[in-house]
Amino acid sequence: MSSRPAGRASRRLVLGAGLAAGLGRGGAAWAQGGGQGPGLYQIARAKGFTFGAAVQSGLLAGDPSYAAIYENEAGLLVPEYEGKWATLQPKEGEFDFAALDGVVGWGLARGRPTRGHALVWHESFPDWAVSAVAEGAPRARSVMAAHIARVLSTTRLRIRDWDVVNEAVADPPGSDTPQAQGELRDTPLLRALGPSYIDTAFRLAREQDATLRLVLNDYGVEEDTPWAEEKRRRLLALVRGMLQRRVPIDAVGIQAHLQLVRPFSGAVFASFVNALRAEGLSVLVTELDVREGNALPEDYVARDRLVGDRVTAFMESAIGAGVKTFLTWGLADRHSWLVTFAGVARPDGKLHRGLPLDWEYNRKEMWRAMARAFSGA
Repeated sequence: MSSRPAGRASRRLVLGAGLAAGLGRGGAAWAQGGGQGPGLYQIARAKGFTFGAAVQSGLLAGDPSYAAIYENEAGLLVPEYEGKWATLQPKEGEFDFAALDGVVGWGLARGRPTRGHALVWHESFPDWAVSAVAEGAPRARSVMAAHIARVLSTTRLRIRDWDVVNEAVADPPGSDTPQAQGELRDTPLLRALGPSYIDTAFRLAREQDATLRLVLNDYGVEEDTPWAEEKRRRLLALVRGMLQRRVPIDAVGIQAHLQLVRPFSGAVFASFVNALRAEGLSVLVTELDVREGNALPEDYVARDRLVGDRVTAFMESAIGAGVKTFLTWGLADRHSWLVTFAGVARPDGKLHRGLPLDWEYNRKEMWRAMARAFSGA
């Protein structure tokens, strides 16, 4: 992630005294409602971790309650859409940083850094760029170089960490969205430049900034299934190849969009994290949330406990393997992509409860599971 909020000895002493007794299954009184007691970022920071969340600039500026939960809970911000290509450069050569500036400026005023997401991603690639890169390799490289140069030169004093390439690895057969051919996802830049587009993007980013943290971000490697194992193999092979080619990569982001219908093994996941770290890379959890199963208990308490149990298992595994930074993809269920995006919505019409805060911004079992994981580390 970007520059981390440093833990302070005085803060550790203040927070540490009350956590051991206050984070049982029911939680302490201050852990029952939003804004009451220390936020997750404070609890995390007291033990040397960073916690943050994806944020939407429009809500941050226009909804005081939304802004309040971020001020209370998130020590690190990541823009949900404001740093993506289609937002920053909707037309060739015409850049618009207003929405991204809204997130960064809000965070700077409160001592909360922002990490960048994402310089290259096929799902936020405007039509003009698709057409341009289809003209051939020289044009494709020029377009990518111009975008990366402008974005990094504009944000370099305020954002020190970027997802350079997002979701480069193809989903294997058996996964939710398998790609038919190849180990890399079929994208306009892959078609124009071949697999080297990934190396090129990282090298272009390093040319712009010698000390920026450069991250490869992906998903689908968390759970204990044959297709997740294959995607772990593909991602590790990609990273090792980049390192052998002396491509400047500093970290791997694991999105961690967890699914309760999939089995999870803490030992399997920790082994993968350890393999990445053995290559000299940092590992971040960048987009944590939980998709509920197909059959749900009737009451929210039981549902939330299932989510909390999965988050506990995941975080204990990740922390044990050396992960120090955790971000959730949003904070409250009402604004989660699990609710607003039809592709992952529940077919029975019930709404996922996969983030730390509920619809009314109250802390629930996932919040308490994360607090316990941080405080017990």
